[in-house]
Amino acid sequence: MSGVIKVAFATKDGENVNDHFGWAKEFAIYEVGKEGYALSAIVKAEEDHNEEDGKINAKIEAIKEANILYCEAIGPAAAAKVVKARIHPIKIVQPITIKQACEQLTDMLNKNPPPWIKRIIAISENREEQ
Repeated sequence: MSGVIKVAFATKDGENVNDHFGWAKEFAIYEVGKEGYALSAIVKAEEDHNEEDGKINAKIEAIKEANILYCEAIGPAAAAKVVKARIHPIKIVQPITIKQACEQLTDMLNKNPPPWIKRIIAISENREEQ
């Protein structure tokens, strides 16, 4: 489906964006489009890595299909790796529910999306074609 983006949410309870990327044990993955949004998957991040790099890489692997990552916090090294994986990190500044974030994205897609969202849609469509 055209214009659908995948969004990963670092969450402790499946309802709120309330976890630090580096500490998150699971991510809720949603598909968001002009018509609305739906939960696609709940993915667990592997925790069997001793070094920081391994933990970050395992989390990126868990959310590799996402175009956007919402989290409460993310360190600079992790953010750089997330961006390199072609995932746009969004660090929330005020508490937000996953539902609110999805509704904001749906609204943004239905209006005139900003350039960064247009770029994400293009990346998403390129992934689907490969």
